[in-house]
Amino acid sequence: MARTVNLGKIAVTIFMTGLIWVWADLALDEEYALSNAKISITKSVNPRLWVSFDGQSSVPIKKLVLKGSKRRIAEARQRINEGTLVPDFFLDPEHPDAPGMTKAGNYPLDLAGFLKGADKISQLGLTVASCEPNIVSVSVVELAKKQLTVKCVDAAQNPVRVSAIEPAQVTMYAPADWSGDALAAKVVLTQREVEQARLSAVQKTPFIELGAGQTRQATETVKITAPAQQERLADYTITNVRLGFSISTNLQGKYRVELTNPDVVMGAVAIRATPEAKRAYELVTYHVILEVNDSDKESQATELRRELIYNFPAEFVRKDEIMLSQPPAQARFRLIPVLPETSQPAPATPQ
Repeated sequence: MARTVNLGKIAVTIFMTGLIWVWADLALDEEYALSNAKISITKSVNPRLWVSFDGQSSVPIKKLVLKGSKRRIAEARQRINEGTLVPDFFLDPEHPDAPGMTKAGNYPLDLAGFLKGADKISQLGLTVASCEPNIVSVSVVELAKKQLTVKCVDAAQNPVRVSAIEPAQVTMYAPADWSGDALAAKVVLTQREVEQARLSAVQKTPFIELGAGQTRQATETVKITAPAQQERLADYTITNVRLGFSISTNLQGKYRVELTNPDVVMGAVAIRATPEAKRAYELVTYHVILEVNDSDKESQATELRRELIYNFPAEFVRKDEIMLSQPPAQARFRLIPVLPETSQPAPATPQ
């Protein structure tokens, strides 16, 4: 008697076989290596502690190898390529799942072990296969409450003169060994804020710098006022003036400059400036510069005349903190051709 073919059972068998193969394929683990990951100290660290990686706020993870199913690895790779997943991790020493580095000292952190418990990795359904470096050093410094004097600087860290800072000091946690001039909190003022402070007080939050990329802000703001323009500048006289020349390369080596009024050119220079701008001007290589142009060699005049360029430091010029308070001096000069050296005939050989 012929057997009846059960098509339903065959279909179920084929379907189950396919599921087994799909499951087996997905169950095969793959590895995915990242080279752009990093770990940083979380911003929520106790204000009494300074936690860093040997003074740095973060360290790069040279190589982080993740392990998981093909599907999970493919999803992670796609999210990273799209930029929706950034492989940045954070260490909070006071977090219950963290190492608990809450006292001063140096601690070795098992980076691979720490990252295995990271939410960002577990949410991907992946594990950490390996990590380089595997161990990083974490430094914990206990800070002490200090009274810090508030100082104003510009973006280039140059001091900014102000009329008043209220309050002049703030209380902050700082390294216990800070003393003397180190007991200072900074306020950075832009040029626009300086101009505003001449009209009305500007509010800013002071901060300290503990290490590279690590700052701490005060819990209070200060009000800053700056003096009016005329109050900021004083009269000074610069002596021992140094002269420089700006000469076209076409003239160099072919002409020399002969000044006919050197006493005027290198005479004292009267300026109005802030003390900082005056000191910076005294330190420049050349206080005044005489510009010599290509066309000067074609001049029919027996004596050329040109106003000097006053080589004021650009950063103070931009802030209107230095200016000439006398008429510009005028140089009188001539261009003298440099004659080529003539070779002397060799002495005759006696016969």
